[in-house]
Amino acid sequence: MLRFAEVRDASAIAAIFAPYAEASGISFAARAPTPAEWEKKIGEILPQFPFLVFEAGGVVTAYAYASPHRTLAAYRWCCEVSIYVDATAQRRGAASALYTALIELLRLQGFHNAYAGIMLPNLASTALHEKFGFRHFATFERIGWKLGRWRDVGWWELKLQLEQGEDAPAEPRAFAAVQKEERASVSRILGR
Repeated sequence: MLRFAEVRDASAIAAIFAPYAEASGISFAARAPTPAEWEKKIGEILPQFPFLVFEAGGVVTAYAYASPHRTLAAYRWCCEVSIYVDATAQRRGAASALYTALIELLRLQGFHNAYAGIMLPNLASTALHEKFGFRHFATFERIGWKLGRWRDVGWWELKLQLEQGEDAPAEPRAFAAVQKEERASVSRILGR
């Protein structure tokens, strides 16, 4: 089941992310954020961007969200996406379900480009992103030091709007506004 993240999901999200932060080069996080820090992040993200969780048997096993790509106003049509799946739940369709919904919601909001920074090598993540149409456009070599060695980060891009003309684009809508104004579409996207 897909649904929007809630504050009550913070402990589950923290538990999913902790191994990525503490025992892998997949995230540059030096330490795993606490549930309280995740509560704050959920509250900061949801008014502007989707933050989704995947539940299996009443347990949150994966999550995905979007966030600003950069803070300058010229970048406001772009966003970054992140996705994490619990090790026990991988290869069971959660990531595909989350990204299918997340990408549709971002299109509905009016975003033009989505970016994903992927620590390399990470074959599972690169395969997932390419499955959804992201294309690799840059690699920042030796950009970060983690777990005793230099790490590279590859950047993938997805064009969310097929028509990106030269005229001024409509402003992307805040996620909270989309939830109110497009209830039927949002429900359809979540499979409700």
